[in-house]
This record gives sequence, structure tokens and C-alpha cells, in this order.
Amino acid sequence: MSQVDVENSPELAGVLTGSAVFSEADSPASELNRFERILTGIEVIADGVTVAAAVGCGYATYYYLLFGNRVHYPLSNILLVAIAMAVLFVILLDRDGAYNLGNSLLRIKETERALRVSTQAFLLVFPVIYFTKSLFPRLAFLFVMFLIPLMQVIEKQLLFVGLRSLQARGFGMRRVIIYGAGYSGKRVFSALVRSPQLGLDPVVMVDDNPQLEGMYVFESSYRPEHSIRVISGPVNEDLIQKYGCGLLVIAIPDLAREKYDQVTEAARAANVRVAFLPARTVQRASWTEHADIDGILLSVIGRPRRDLIYEIVKRGFDLFTVLAVVVLLSPVWLLIALLVKLDSPGPVLFRQLRIGMNGKPFSIYKFRSMFVDAPKYAFSPEAAIDPRITRVGRFLRRTSLDELPQVINVLNGDMSLVGPRPEMPFIVGQYTPVQCQRLQVLPGITGLWQLSADRASQIHENLQYDMYYIRNRSFFMDLAVLLHTAVFAMRGV
Repeated sequence: MSQVDVENSPELAGVLTGSAVFSEADSPASELNRFERILTGIEVIADGVTVAAAVGCGYATYYYLLFGNRVHYPLSNILLVAIAMAVLFVILLDRDGAYNLGNSLLRIKETERALRVSTQAFLLVFPVIYFTKSLFPRLAFLFVMFLIPLMQVIEKQLLFVGLRSLQARGFGMRRVIIYGAGYSGKRVFSALVRSPQLGLDPVVMVDDNPQLEGMYVFESSYRPEHSIRVISGPVNEDLIQKYGCGLLVIAIPDLAREKYDQVTEAARAANVRVAFLPARTVQRASWTEHADIDGILLSVIGRPRRDLIYEIVKRGFDLFTVLAVVVLLSPVWLLIALLVKLDSPGPVLFRQLRIGMNGKPFSIYKFRSMFVDAPKYAFSPEAAIDPRITRVGRFLRRTSLDELPQVINVLNGDMSLVGPRPEMPFIVGQYTPVQCQRLQVLPGITGLWQLSADRASQIHENLQYDMYYIRNRSFFMDLAVLLHTAVFAMRGV
């Protein structure tokens, strides 16, 4: 299991919530396990009710807003379609793993799943609706398929907020100690904080480096709302009992065997579970697949498979969207160009060499947001008050409007709408073999890193976002990232 897949791993979720055994102190089904089952049941019911409500809203939109011929359909037909769609959706969601514990990075996977399952349901049901005109109006069904993903995303957010509210009052929570304040420890902390269904509350992070004492680690999210304090080790029975924790997570993949034995013995003495991340030897490889041969788990190192159909659809969608943006936003382009020109002397567009897919260099285009005497190749400003940035440039960077000219790069085929951000040659020249994995796909205008609070730091320091995207990318994930980007921009984040 890769470090960057912590958020998308049912296996880890099972370990953390008690379906896998790592301690002699384990007990049978507990109150927490029952709480988890209740939550799953509530989520299933909420999904079904949401889909049924979308069917009703779709029909009401068709009938009361004067669309189509306004043919009146019996209430029994509406109820039949609503119940059938609700059952179908719950089945499709369950098959897709929607009711497994744990959320995906930045909750993108939930939006992607809502879009994908809606499309699957449409392809299954629309032929029936089309050939049985007396069952349900076809135009109303189109409204239904638009409303379902929208209402489901809202429903998931409401459930998330409600669950957070319950857990803030202490319901269904198990306190957790994270051992290790490095890269993996930060990723585990973020994964637990973003996955309230797990019912795990990280209360402290322990590290053997005394220089980290008192430091705070923040979650990787849209906004760094949650943090955890780092204290100095070692992990022992007294420390575990002091914080009243029921789980110890060892977040140091390369932990020495002697130290591992000491920590697990302390956890066993304190009567708590232990979960851990596997060693990093295979994780450093380009790609891994696993095969179970007569009980022996083999990890095969390779490269990500190319999906030709996905790449063709992605390219077609990129071109269609870019051409629409150029036509619809041409007045905005002219206004920005005028403001940049009036604000400070220099060209409107800024060109810079970047490294793209497979290490291929290309010139990237942006609206100029810095003064012309600013160094052309240097680390990007991490604060809006950077003296290199112009007055108009601050607004352009805050709203990401400076990125608009990169549609030229998309037309040229050097970039896509969604993907890892391309970096400058001097940064790529310092890449480690792991960081070089970013170069396996086309870079993008937007991506997961831009949607996170970690966008305030350098791209290559936050590899988990790009690796998560590369491993899980699909047309619906690209669409989900674009939708989140639009909401992100509208919120002014």
C-alpha cells in the first residue's frame, strides 16, 4: 500500500476501525462498531431518499415550469420510478465502494463517484423510459439525472457536517496517538481528520526528534482547520495511558525492528490496538501491482497503464472546453490585458520554460503578475505581499485569472485542463526518483494541489496530491476537479 493511498484504502480503514487484528487486547463488536454500522445505514437511507427526492423534483420542474407538453402522469408512476431509481443507485454506489469507511483526498472521489454513478444509471434506465412513454416523461428524466449528482453532493456535505457535530460532542470517537511526525505521519493525520466515518480522533503526534517538540502539524485540506501537537518520545505505556487512547498508529514505514518491538510492547501493555504502515522499499518504485499466488503476496514493479479511450475523451473535452472559454471570456481577456498594461510597464503575457510530460520542455503562458525586473526563474511567491507582485497581479493570482492564457498550452497539446502543475527546469533538475513520477502524465492548469491548503508551499514538497490523481484519474475525476475548482474560485479561497 502506498503512502499516498492512505485516504483511498479500505484495507487501512479496516485496520484502523478494528476489522483486522494487531493486538492481543482486541475485543468483540464494541459500541464503536455498532455506531459505524448505524452510520452506514443512515448513509444508505439518505442516498435513497435523495435520489427519490431528485425524481420528484425533476418531475415537478417538468410539470410546473411549463416544459414539454405538461402531460400529467399518475402519482403511482412517479413513486415507482423514484423507488426503482433509489434502489438502483444504492446498489451501484455499494458496488463502487461508496459505503467503505474513509474519504478520498479532498473529497474529490465522492464528487467523481456521484457523476460516474449518475451516468451509469442514466445509461441503464433511459432506454426503458424512452420506449415506455406512458411510464415517466423523458424530458423530466433528463432533469432528474442533472439533479441527482447535485443533490447527492449536497447530501454528503450535510452528512459530513452532521457527523462532525455528533463527534464534537464525543459520540462514536476513539482517541488516537500517531507515532511519527514526518511525511507519512502528516498524511495519516490528514486522512483521519477528513474521514469522520472512521470515528478516530488524533489527539497527539509523538516523534523521537526532540527538536519537533511543541510543533503543530496541520491537515492537508482546502483550509487548514485542524491541527495536532507534536510531543517528544519515546512511546511508552505511561504516555499512551495519559492520553486515554484506544489506538496507536505507527506512521514510520522504515522503523527499525527493535524500535517497532518496543512500541508495540508498550501498546500491548496499555491494552490498545496498533496499526502501522508497511515498509517503504516497494513504495519508492514507479508503480506496483499485487498478485496473490498460493498465499504469497508478490508486488510487481511497473508503470501506470495507458487508457487510450480515456486519453482520447480527455483530449476532446479539453479542446471543446478551451474553445468555449476563449469565445465566452474574450471580453474578460481584453479587460485583464488592459489592466495589466496600465498597472505597470512591460508585456501583457509572461512566458516561461516549464517541464512537461516525460521531461519535455515547453513555454508556458500567463498574464504577467510581477514586475518585469523580477527574476524569471525563481521559486514562486508564497504570500500576496511579495514585493515582486504588482497590484493587479495580486488580484489575478488570488483569483487564478493569471492562468487563463494557459489555454494556449492546452490547444498546443503541452498541457491539459487537469493534471500535475508543470515546474521550472531548475526545480525538476533536483527531483528525486519519486518526484519524477509527476512527469508520467500531461501537466494541467488545475489539479488537486491547487485545491489544497498546501498550495501555499512548493508543489514538489506535496507529492501526495499528484500521485493520488495519477493513480485514480478518469474523465469523471477530471470533471470533479474542475467543479471543485469553480467552487473554490467562487469562494475566493
